[in-house]
Amino acid sequence: MEIICLDLEGVLVPEIWIAFAEKTGLEQLKITTRDEPDYHKLMNYRMNILREHNLTLKDIQDVIATIKPLDGAYEFLEKVRALTQVVILSDTFSEFAKPLMKQLGWPTILCNSLKTDNKGMLCDIVMRQEDGKRKAIDGFRSIGFRTFAAGDSYNDLTMIMKADSGCLFRAPENILKEYPQLRLCTTYDQFYEEIEKFVKS
Repeated sequence: MEIICLDLEGVLVPEIWIAFAEKTGLEQLKITTRDEPDYHKLMNYRMNILREHNLTLKDIQDVIATIKPLDGAYEFLEKVRALTQVVILSDTFSEFAKPLMKQLGWPTILCNSLKTDNKGMLCDIVMRQEDGKRKAIDGFRSIGFRTFAAGDSYNDLTMIMKADSGCLFRAPENILKEYPQLRLCTTYDQFYEEIEKFVKS
């Protein structure tokens, strides 16, 4: 059996932090895992900015409520789910993901969670496990699944390289230059063809 493991932001939905940066005018929040490989460093940076500007979890959730999936993402995901099993492996947070999962037809997602203080401000992150995307691939393989992984950011690289097959999807130039050996898809049609080829191999 096969299982397709997909990143969320930048692959199926827009980057949440970029949308929030555009809404608030805080350009420094546009830095994402496409730019910074150290996730803990990135989240500490983000939480410091949020505290500095008195922005709460609810402020972020209000912006997330306005985000729609990327054009063609829902249809792509439906096609893949009709072909084989799919799971979303994301370093986003359950407190962010629910309205997005509803718009995508409630696919399975494995992600992290947040801690807030008594003012509703982010004070910590709770990782499901460190390097959880790669470890999920290990887990699926250990119970007999062939795995295909895809994403667009630094935090997707270990799962892509550990999976039986995989590719980058609309990854930025810096990652393409550093990892030229990884296949790249730029449209959902190409992406589906890669997955279909894997499933039928």
